[in-house]
Amino acid sequence: MASVSFNRKRAKLKQVLGIRARLALLAVILVAPLMLERIRSLEDTRTRQIAQATVEFTTVARHSADAQREVISSVETILKSEAFIRASAGGVSKSCDVLRASLPSNLPWIRTLLIAGQDGRIQCATNNMYVGLDLSDRPYFQQAQETGRFVLSDFILSRPVLSPTVMAVYPVSAFSGTSDAVVLATVNLDWMSKVMNNLGGRAGITAVLVDSAGTVLAAPADQHSAVGRPLDNMPLMSAIADKALRSDQDEGSLSFLAADGSRRAVSYIRIAGTNARLIASIDEDKVSAAVSRDIRTAYLQLAFVVVFVLLGALIAAEKLVIKPIEMLADMAKRLGEGDLSARAARNRLPAEFVPLARAFNAMAAQLSQRERELIASNDRLTVMASIDMLSGLANRRGFQSRLDFEWMRAQQYGSDLALLMIDVDHFKLFNDTYGHLEGDSCLTRLGESLSGIAADTMGFAARYGGEEFCLLLPNTDVNRAVEIGELVRAAVLKLCLPHITSAHMIVTVSIGVAAAKPNEALRPGDLIEAADAALYAAKHRGRNKVVEHGVQAIETSAADMMMAASA
Repeated sequence: MASVSFNRKRAKLKQVLGIRARLALLAVILVAPLMLERIRSLEDTRTRQIAQATVEFTTVARHSADAQREVISSVETILKSEAFIRASAGGVSKSCDVLRASLPSNLPWIRTLLIAGQDGRIQCATNNMYVGLDLSDRPYFQQAQETGRFVLSDFILSRPVLSPTVMAVYPVSAFSGTSDAVVLATVNLDWMSKVMNNLGGRAGITAVLVDSAGTVLAAPADQHSAVGRPLDNMPLMSAIADKALRSDQDEGSLSFLAADGSRRAVSYIRIAGTNARLIASIDEDKVSAAVSRDIRTAYLQLAFVVVFVLLGALIAAEKLVIKPIEMLADMAKRLGEGDLSARAARNRLPAEFVPLARAFNAMAAQLSQRERELIASNDRLTVMASIDMLSGLANRRGFQSRLDFEWMRAQQYGSDLALLMIDVDHFKLFNDTYGHLEGDSCLTRLGESLSGIAADTMGFAARYGGEEFCLLLPNTDVNRAVEIGELVRAAVLKLCLPHITSAHMIVTVSIGVAAAKPNEALRPGDLIEAADAALYAAKHRGRNKVVEHGVQAIETSAADMMMAASA
């Protein structure tokens, strides 16, 4: 037992330390140090790229913040001018006229200029829909009156049009010394977003301008859906919203791990003279995606080189020995499973294996030929088993198979199916009088005649047994079936086969006709029974008759069948 166990362990050790394993280990030893050094270099490059991107983007964000300040500063300048005009004009009417004519066309970020009285009610505006609107309850209006300085509101919805905006407010009291009125401007947030477009379209970069409450005022075009949303509701911003908004510093930055697992660096810059802040977030993984791809590629290259070296060492053995044996073994297996089309591709084999492949292919060809011959023999036997050799028509077995098929097809398409049961009148007497050879000849003539009628009517003729024949008529109703029955009866008469023991002195047939529309309630046997019943009725009525019978009237014809049987 100890010897057997040792031998098994030895065999396993040989398998583990086989040529493939040794070459793989050699490839790793040769290639791995070089590739790992390259990967380390790429990791350093990624770290530097992230730091460089952070510095670069912070600079761009600062420039964008300066641009936003210039927009707000231009609004402030316009309001100061209007406030001075109001303080100098000394009257509402004159200052309103000047106001309506003074909205600059080169400042599209100003939508509307307004003047509100001390009570907060709009006295005049460049858009008349605002006139009469009461702003006394608005915090920005109250703050401007209390501080006497320029005020920029948080995100609001403009009352008349319910469009998002911010309000810029400057009190006239800054010039007149009395709390007389304030000048206001509605700011177009779309233009503030356009100023930020230089921060958009970059993978892993998110930038927004928020008010003091944390509501997004502006964002680049690719992030415009964030406008009007609280910063807390933005998954990648909520983690830093509180710190960025509550900070007393004008600028700051921090790093954190987002909820989605990404490492992010965030910079925030206050817009001078306002409580608004520009917040920029960098997804380090996306920013360094190119280098990360290079690192993954390096790992793949390491694996590829190892595999390549291994394949280079193994290719001779694999191609010249292992693969040919596997191919021939697979072909032998397929042959054993009955796939006689299996062949060995000799052009893919080394020359030493070609004779063996040729022998395999010859054996497969012989087996395939023998199978074809066997199938042909079986087909002939099947046909012979379904054909009545005397009449040349299908026998009862062939008829039953065709009936089942036509029944299923008629049921599928909702069509009619008719059956003629044909019996030679007094055939026993014919045999007794003329002998069995003449009887066989008579049946042969009848079969030939019935075959011709079946071809003309798209029917299927069969010898049902003895002197009884049948004709199956697809897609044929009972009236048409009766007409075809008369054709059969007349065709037999036309043969003029002598039959001295018959009242007609020639061979005649009695025909029972039945037709049905196959359904779930009926079966093919019902059609045969109905045609049989009709046949018995035809015999009872004197023979040489065509009698029809419905499938649903089987019970009604039972009496006729019994009377014909006793006759």
